[in-house]
Amino acid sequence: MRKKSKCCTFARNKLLKEVLPVDFIENMRSELGSEADALFQVLEQEPQTSIRLNDKCDVVSFDVDSDEVPWNEDGYYLNGRPSFTLDPLFHAGCYYVQEASSMFLQQVLEQYLDTDSVVLDLCAAPGGKSTLISQYLGSDGLLISNEVVRQRVFVLSENVLKWGNGNVVVTHNQPVDFGEGCKNLFDCILVDAPCSGEGMFRKDKDARSEWSSKQVTVCAERQRKILMDVWNALKPGGLLIYSTCTFNRQENEENVEWVRDCLGADVLSVDYDSYWGITEGNPGYHFYPHKTRGEGLYICALRKYESFFTPYKIKLQKRVVPGDASVEREVKKWLLHPEEWAIKQSDRFLSAYPMRYKELVENLSTFLTCLSSGFGIGEWRGKHISPQHSLSMSKALRRDVFSSLSLSLEQSLSYLRTEALMPVENLPSGPVLVCYDDVPIGFVKNVGNRLNNLYPNEWRIRKL
Repeated sequence: MRKKSKCCTFARNKLLKEVLPVDFIENMRSELGSEADALFQVLEQEPQTSIRLNDKCDVVSFDVDSDEVPWNEDGYYLNGRPSFTLDPLFHAGCYYVQEASSMFLQQVLEQYLDTDSVVLDLCAAPGGKSTLISQYLGSDGLLISNEVVRQRVFVLSENVLKWGNGNVVVTHNQPVDFGEGCKNLFDCILVDAPCSGEGMFRKDKDARSEWSSKQVTVCAERQRKILMDVWNALKPGGLLIYSTCTFNRQENEENVEWVRDCLGADVLSVDYDSYWGITEGNPGYHFYPHKTRGEGLYICALRKYESFFTPYKIKLQKRVVPGDASVEREVKKWLLHPEEWAIKQSDRFLSAYPMRYKELVENLSTFLTCLSSGFGIGEWRGKHISPQHSLSMSKALRRDVFSSLSLSLEQSLSYLRTEALMPVENLPSGPVLVCYDDVPIGFVKNVGNRLNNLYPNEWRIRKL
C-alpha cells in the first residue's frame, strides 16, 4: 500500500507540472503547505457559474441552485452554465454573470461606506463590481467607473447602461488623471488591479501559459504605480479597497503593506462568517476555490490617514451652454421622479444624470474622457426626439408614457439580432417599448407598414 501511494503521488505531481506552472506549484506549497494539493486538484475541475440579480426585476429564465451566495443576498449559484446569449433577460440587464467570490465586495461596502458617497472604480471593465457598487449606492451616491484599455471601456459602458442605474459616469482615463485632477474628491476608491491571474487558472487555461514569476514581479510593480498615481484623489479618511484575482503575497499582502507603510493608511478588518471558508491573509482576505465556492480572490480594505486637507472644489473650467427648457420638459416626461434628473444635450443626443451631482458631473466632463454620464434619454431624428435604447434599460423609465408590445422568445431573439419585426395591427405609430416576460428589452418605431428596429447595432447578437 505504501509503495502504491508513492507511485500515485509521483503521477499526480507529474500531471500537475504538465498543466500548472512549476514555479506556481512551488509558491503555493510554500504558502499553503499541505493544503496546496487540494487547491491544485480543484483547479482541474469545472468552474462554478454564478449570477447576481438586478434589483430592477425579479425574474430569470432558468433554474438556480438551491444555495445562494452567502455573502451577497442577490447572488445565486447555477446548476450549470446555460447559454446566456439566448436569454433576452440577460440582454435586458436583469442579472450579471459574476464570479461569486468577487461579490464579497458587498460586505466591505456595507461595513464601511455610506450610500451617499462619491466612489471611483479605477479598473472597472467588464463592469461586475461597478454594477454592484452602483446598486449599493442607489439614488444617493455617484460612481465614476473608469477603464484604461480602450477596447474594454465600451464593454464596460454597455454593461453599466444595461444595469440601468443613472448614478454612473463611465470614463477612459489613466490613474494619474484622477490623482492630479480630482484631489481629495473620492470617499472610496476601488482598485481591482490588473494582476498575474492565478485565480483564473480554472476558468481560463490561457492564463496558465501566460503566467511566470517574472510576470508576477511586473504586475506587483505596476499595481504600486497605479496606487501611487491615484492616491491623491482619495480623501483623507477615505476608503481604499484593493483586490486582485491572484494568490501570491507579492501582489497582495506585500502591496497592501506598502500602501499602509509608505502611502499612509490603516488596514481594516471585515466581518464574515466562518462557514464561508474565507482564509485570512496577513493582512487581507483570500478566497481559495478549494475552500470557498468561487474562484480566486484577494481583497483588503484600508482607511487613508486623516489629516487637514483642502476639499475638492467644483470649478467649471468652461461655460456650460444651457439646454432648451422645452426640450428638457418633454423628455423628462419619460422619467420617474423627473425632478431628480439633470438633462444635458451634446450634439443631437440628450442624456440624464443625477441633479444632486450636476455641477460635479459637468466639472469632471471638462477634463476627463467621459463615454457616458448617467444614461442616454433621447436623440434628435429630424425634427423629432426619439428615445434612446438606454432609456429602455433605465430604472428611471416611466413605462406608461409609451405604447408597449410583448414579444415571444423567438421574436425577442430576432429583435436582438436587429432583424425587422412584422407590423402589428392597431398599434399606435411612433416609438413602442418592446418587452419580453414584461421586462423592457428596447424600442421599435411603428411607421405603419413596418416596425423599425432601434436596437443598437453594436450590441446585436451576431451568432446563436
